[in-house]
Amino acid sequence: MFPKQEVVAMLLAGGQGSRLGVLTKKIAKPAVPFGGKYRIIDFPLSNCVNSGIEAVGILTQYQPLELNEYIGNGQPWDLDGMHSGVSCLSPYQAVDGADWYSGTANAIYQNIDFINRYNPEYVVILSGDHIYKMDYNQMIKFHKENDAACTIAVIDVPMEEASRFGILNTNADGSIYEFDEKPEHPKSTNASMGIYVFSWKKLKKYLIEDAANPDSSNDFGKDVLPAMLNSGERMFAYPFEGYWKDVGTIDSLWEANMDLLDPNVTLDLTDIFSKNPMMPPHYIADEAKIQNSLVADGCNVYGNVEFSILFAGVNIGKGATVNSSIIMPGAVIEDGAVVQYAIVAENTVVGKNAVIGEKPENVANRDDWGVTVLGDNLKIGDNTVILPKSMIDKNVGVKDDEE
Repeated sequence: MFPKQEVVAMLLAGGQGSRLGVLTKKIAKPAVPFGGKYRIIDFPLSNCVNSGIEAVGILTQYQPLELNEYIGNGQPWDLDGMHSGVSCLSPYQAVDGADWYSGTANAIYQNIDFINRYNPEYVVILSGDHIYKMDYNQMIKFHKENDAACTIAVIDVPMEEASRFGILNTNADGSIYEFDEKPEHPKSTNASMGIYVFSWKKLKKYLIEDAANPDSSNDFGKDVLPAMLNSGERMFAYPFEGYWKDVGTIDSLWEANMDLLDPNVTLDLTDIFSKNPMMPPHYIADEAKIQNSLVADGCNVYGNVEFSILFAGVNIGKGATVNSSIIMPGAVIEDGAVVQYAIVAENTVVGKNAVIGEKPENVANRDDWGVTVLGDNLKIGDNTVILPKSMIDKNVGVKDDEE
């Protein structure tokens, strides 16, 4: 018997994250390392804990092994209660033949039984690939005060970027009268953040109807939300003014990490919880120079690091230079190597005197510049040059007997 919970959170974490390229070749996007000691999923999980939400379902699908292993029993986020806490919910073969999640709405539909365990009044739907801090209690309070069936968190975006988002057009009281999914000519700058509060009885009704519709793509933005709006349900936009970043692309992931080094960005990490390896303190050699960077436990730094983020267990060799880059756990930058405007994934070794990436001002044609990405567990040979905007998923400059 499960105790009643007023609110259940459902965290969508099953996307492939193909726009992150080699970084999500073997792991789900929410498991991608972020900010020196976190993974992306730490942010919505910590938001749930800090909002007092005790029952959280994490819907996994693509490459779930590392994500499931990382979440474990939920103890790092205080989500390990006997009859509540965190549960990883993978798709499964059911009597009615359902298996893979066919869309965001279908993922919730397939887990109606999990939600019903707690007999909630409200369900919060979250994405596993956003960097932000939010008190969901304030959004739920807003939802109650408006007697809403659905409340959607919105953030104001520049008009030139609005066509990239689902845009909500609202009345003066915040009620939604129109929802446009990535409109060519947006009527407002109220962009959906992919964070929803639903009254559970209402949502369950529309999920069942959506699942029975053979023409539906089983998606919240394309199907369920328009259906609710067309039926005259009370739907409201909840304005959010804090830091929020969708890190679904290489550029946005790199930018969000770099934002942590910007004193003008107001993203406070003090109550973001994570599962961290037990490693010794970092070591900074006499000859090392570090400027405006984050250096995690277990790092050994002998070279020069500026405007960069070093995750746990990273080694920077003598005379090496790391600039405006993200070096993920266990990576090694050997003596004399230069890594600039790059993301180096876990346990990759960059050989001596190799050159990875380039400063944008040193590239003649701006279209030829971009963040350079090295996949995990690779070896980049000595003196190898990797051009900017490259995405590498195999060893380069290494002989067979060196692999």
